Formats: sequence, structure tokens, C-alpha cells
Amino acid sequence: MIETPLTATIQPDGKPLDVTGYERVGGYQAVRKALKMTPEAIISEIKSSKLRGRGGAGFQTGRKWEAVPKRDEALFLRYLIVNADEMEPGSFKDRLLLEKTPHQLIEGVIIGAFAIQATLAYIFVRGEYVLALERLARAVVEAQARGYVGRDILGSGFSLTIHVHASGGRYICGEASALFSALEGRRAIPRARPPRSAVSGLWGKPSVVNNVETLCCVPPIIERGANWYLGLSRSVDGGTKLYGVSGRVKRPGLWELPFGTPLNEILFEHAGGMQEGYECRAVLPGGASTAFIVPESFDVRMDFASVQKIGSSLGTGNIVVLDQRRCPIGLLRNLEHFFAQESCGWCTPCRDGLPWVERILTAIEAGEGKVEDLELLIHHVSFLGPGCTFCDLAPGAMAPLASGLKHFRSEFERHINEKACPWHDTKDAWT
Repeated sequence: MIETPLTATIQPDGKPLDVTGYERVGGYQAVRKALKMTPEAIISEIKSSKLRGRGGAGFQTGRKWEAVPKRDEALFLRYLIVNADEMEPGSFKDRLLLEKTPHQLIEGVIIGAFAIQATLAYIFVRGEYVLALERLARAVVEAQARGYVGRDILGSGFSLTIHVHASGGRYICGEASALFSALEGRRAIPRARPPRSAVSGLWGKPSVVNNVETLCCVPPIIERGANWYLGLSRSVDGGTKLYGVSGRVKRPGLWELPFGTPLNEILFEHAGGMQEGYECRAVLPGGASTAFIVPESFDVRMDFASVQKIGSSLGTGNIVVLDQRRCPIGLLRNLEHFFAQESCGWCTPCRDGLPWVERILTAIEAGEGKVEDLELLIHHVSFLGPGCTFCDLAPGAMAPLASGLKHFRSEFERHINEKACPWHDTKDAWT
């Protein structure tokens, strides 16, 4: 039987446990244990567990915490920030945790803050997640009433204030340095690096940003140990992962599975395979900013290294399925419209390049494309790629486009040659 430490406390009715109910199932025991450890021991345990960030980049969590200067090396004030600004198209895993097990996130925040000796924590939540905001705010109040948050937590001498912040921004707020700017009340634009945020982040102080799912992994690691956590995985990295599937599958949804579960197992066992009359043509393995994977590679293990080897990235682990009855050009146009709309406009390639890409794709889909448009798209893939823009928004937008041009070249040419979208009159055409 698969152990599911991320979702074990989620109730069948979907309502979150209050603090009493969470304590009854073992909640906050990890906090009690952690506060008797040294910060260095906590970081060492997280490093040994090989927990990697679940927000998309996959950075080693323990190494990120370790990078924060020690107390005698910097001003004592430092921050822990939870990135709950889940706006990647096709991604919905953090919402489950925010709404249904908020106390587990708060417990992870407390342990993480103690490990880096942060006395202030911010949970930066997508503004549209109204229910999540309500439940988080209530859980923080309950935790404070129990003495898990506030001054001198459980008599340990450690104090922590947690603020739940509703984002008023856009997709760019999910980028760490833009998130800092938004929290500071300024325009959400990314910042130049170095310095890294571990040295100079929010208000110029040492700061660590972790994803919701990442921090929810922390309490069970501290409670049961790194070796136990490593044993849950089918990969070199530790633990379990929330994998989601959306599209024309029989059972779209979200599952907690061992890290490194093969893609075809997720698609055809847990999601039930394709609906009657549909075939899977390709998938985006980790949300909108990942490259397409075609069926020949569906045996890939869904972990960071394995997916990277076949030319894509794990991203959020939320799989978007493209079936044979949807226009791939329309899908790409829809994604590029999102990225163009959400660009902060700070750098020229992203600000001007993404709308240009969208216009080209719109013209091709409408039957107004030209052969030379394909070369223009290839140019943009390079021009907006890694190292050419201020942050990773535009390079992320180019990942599905680059792979789409590779795998669906004949569909691009057919649109141009026939001067129409072959899927235009089908009921399943992407709009």
C-alpha cells in the first residue's frame, strides 16, 4: 500500500481538520520534535531526505535553507515566504493542500522558519483562491491560540509571526524576486541576480521562498526521518509527489504517488486512460511551461532528471493531455496568449516578443499564415530562450512552442498550405 504523507490527513468530505482534529491525528508533533533540535540538525535531515522543491525548479530544499547566512554572519531579521501563487495553466495541486490541510502547511512553515531562524513568514496566496485564504487565515488563528505561532512557541524561546497575504498580482508574482516586489507594495517585476535571495531578498533581508507542496513534505520528514522518506520514492530523489492530469482522460484528477512514478502508469492506471473515441497525441508533463512529450516516451519516470533527459521538464507534475481531436496550433496559441498577457513588460524580448508570437500563431490558425512564419517562430524560440530575458517567464513560454514546432511541423504546414484550420469545424476544436 502506498503511503501518502501529503494527503493522509485530508478528510473524505474535503473539509479541513481544525487544530484539535489535526492534533488528534498526530499534527504538530513534528514541531514539538523540531524545536528540541538545532536548526543545523533540521537542515541536515532535510538534505538527507533529498527533498527537492515542488514548485517547478526542483532545487534541493536543504541546500536552499543552508544558504541563509548564520546569525553571526548577518542581521538577525530574515523571512520565510510560501509561494502559493499557483497560476500556471494546468496546475492545481497546491490548491488541494491549501484548502484541505492548511495546518500541515502551517506546521511546515514553523519548522522551516525555525531552521533558518526566521521570525516572520508570509504565505503569498493567489487572490482567486478565496476559500484557501479563508481556511488558512482561520488555521493560523487556531495555531496561535494553541501556542504554535506567536511569541516563545511552546516555551522554546523561538517566536514566529505568520501573515496570510492575498496576491493582487499576476502570473509573474510566482517568480521569487517579483513576489518580493509585490509583498513590498511595489510593481511586481523580477530583480537582477546576484545577490541571491538567501542573502538579500524581501526588504533586502535574507529570505527563503518555498512552494506549498514542498513545505507540506517537511513535517513527516522530521517526524519519521529521512530514510523513511527516501524509501517512499521510486527515484533518486525522496518522497511522494502530487501528480495531476487534465484533458480527455476518463478520470481527470490529482493523486499522491511515489516520486518517479512512470508517466504511462499515471495516465493509464490512475487517470484511467483516454475517453472513448479519443487518442492521446502528446502531453505537457508539468503545466504550460514544459515541452511536449509524445507517446514513444511515455515510459519515462516522472522525476526531474528522467524528464529532463528526454527534452522536457517535470515542472509542477500536473499533466495536460492533448488528444488527436484538438488542434495543436490552437493549443499553442492559447498558451502563448496567456504568457503574453501575463508578461510584466520589464524586458523587451518578453514584452514585444510574446505578443508577436501570439499574432503569428493566430494568423496560422485562421488560415492566414505564410511559410516564412515558421522561421519567425523558430527565431523567437531562440530570441526568447534562456539567458535572453530578465526572468524565466518567456523561456518557459518557448518550451511548448519549441517542442510543438518539432512534433507538429506537418500540422503547421497543413494550416498554411490549406489556408484553414483542419479542426475548425469539429466540436472539439480548441477555442
